[in-house]
Amino acid sequence: MDDDEIRHRIDALADEERLLRESGEHTAEQRARLRQVEEERDQLWDLRRQRDAKRQYDEDPDSAEVRPRSEVEGYLQ
Repeated sequence: MDDDEIRHRIDALADEERLLRESGEHTAEQRARLRQVEEERDQLWDLRRQRDAKRQYDEDPDSAEVRPRSEVEGYLQ
């Protein structure tokens, strides 16, 4: 996945998240989907940061890989 694809996917997930949040009352399915959207978006942001770091150190950004959700969601803020 290249930078443009990552950026477009993040934008699409952000749009979906906004629509889900604006829908008012949430069903269990909507809450589960919202969680999935948030986690996938976080994974993509992490991938984007990895790619930027690899570029900064003259490494191949295409060698960056999506990390597991459990790892990305476990980062300390």
